[in-house]
Amino acid sequence: MGLCPVQRNRLPRSQRVIYEQPDLCHHGPDAMQSRTERPDAVVDAPSGNWVDTLTPRGWRPWLRLSRADRPIGTWLLLLPCWWGIGLAMMADGPRWMDLWIAVACGIGALVMRGAGCTWNDITDRDIDGKVARTRSRPLPSGQVRLRGAYLWLLAQSLVGFLILLTLDPAAIGMGVASLALVAIYPFAKRFTWWPQVFLGLAFNWGVMLAYAAHMGRLDAAPVVAWLAGIAWTIFYDTIYAHQDVEDDALIGVKSTARLFGANSPRILAGFAVLTVVLMGIAISLTGRNLLMAYAGLAGFAAHLAWQLRNFQPEQGAVCLRLFRSNRDAGLILALFLALAGLA
Repeated sequence: MGLCPVQRNRLPRSQRVIYEQPDLCHHGPDAMQSRTERPDAVVDAPSGNWVDTLTPRGWRPWLRLSRADRPIGTWLLLLPCWWGIGLAMMADGPRWMDLWIAVACGIGALVMRGAGCTWNDITDRDIDGKVARTRSRPLPSGQVRLRGAYLWLLAQSLVGFLILLTLDPAAIGMGVASLALVAIYPFAKRFTWWPQVFLGLAFNWGVMLAYAAHMGRLDAAPVVAWLAGIAWTIFYDTIYAHQDVEDDALIGVKSTARLFGANSPRILAGFAVLTVVLMGIAISLTGRNLLMAYAGLAGFAAHLAWQLRNFQPEQGAVCLRLFRSNRDAGLILALFLALAGLA
């Protein structure tokens, strides 16, 4: 820990000292690499990621603004979409169009997650500059200007809209409706202790969109699965938010990690159970090949239990590793739902 004297708003020197929180998730070899071999990189990006190693230097700030160097967010946006396809196939049987829906959701998740991260960084640019883990991001570090960020946001959104137009009109309507949730999320942590709920509302919308792309309508199963996904998001994003609780407290940012505090393990266990119960109800509503789907749900539940056993709120590196592992949890469920839908 240290007190780093820096100028802030031309205040007298006695008032120009701000607290700098050590980056708990970046001690060790990766931290040294971030600052030497990758001097322009974002501090909390995985070392050796494809953006830092394979792309031209001029592209990197834009790809980092979209979090392309950290694909876990794209996975967490995509997986509920694949759940929706699996549930639709269980209810109605597979169609060849499902292949394109799966691919379209993949492309859409990539560009719309990038657009969402760009919008988040635009709205949070002042906050990010005050947090050790985020001050190296392209906007607060000055690698990208605000006008350029807005243009990049527009370009990604247009690609996502073109992909959306290839799907059923019901899915198009669902996609347009999701924009309000995406727009609101970055501001949630300013007025509620539950910003993870708003993230869950947006990130799991795809389970209903993909289901509607197959069926041409919404049924109860994807709506209940959406609620399950919201509980799952509160689970994994609270784990993630524990990396920043001290910085967030200093600058007044709200989160469930701060709200739950020392009770986080017990409360997160409750959200894990709620996730599994709601997803079990969603599966039962499809009425076909339930045994295969429930096997996948059991694997998903076991993964959440493993995360809880290894959860250490004070260890940022552990929190980050567990957060990223939710890709595997979601893939287990997506795989078994697909098998149940194809059987």
